[in-house]
Amino acid sequence: MSPKFTDLAAGQDIGARTVDVTRTDLVKYAGASGDFNPIHWNEAFATGVELPGVIAHGMFTMGAAVQLVTDWAGDPAAVVDFQTRFTKPVVVADTTGTTEPGATIEVSGTIGKLDADAGTARVDLTVVSAGQKVLMKAQALVKLS
Repeated sequence: MSPKFTDLAAGQDIGARTVDVTRTDLVKYAGASGDFNPIHWNEAFATGVELPGVIAHGMFTMGAAVQLVTDWAGDPAAVVDFQTRFTKPVVVADTTGTTEPGATIEVSGTIGKLDADAGTARVDLTVVSAGQKVLMKAQALVKLS
């Protein structure tokens, strides 16, 4: 059930989610997005260009983060804007042959601001992987009834 605008308050928690990421997820995402840059699947290439290892696509990370908001809103179309700054890469270790994820993305959200005239809520997201914020100023604008 979608939240009602009148039931919201600035500072209110909207929940949290954890996203486990494997290199297989990155290959699947590359196929869906058309972004086959080897920094997202080839360890030797990634370290050769001075990255700490294979990294998740930025849009993959953004999508993983905003999913918390779309789930909370109950309708992906309710998200009318989503912006962020990339600050750290999500490094995805090679865990092939195990059941362990190569990385974990932790997302939590709070209501940052309400605009009664527009009927919108700004949701501020905290997005962390390996103990570091990987997205800064991650904010989704949600139109609610």
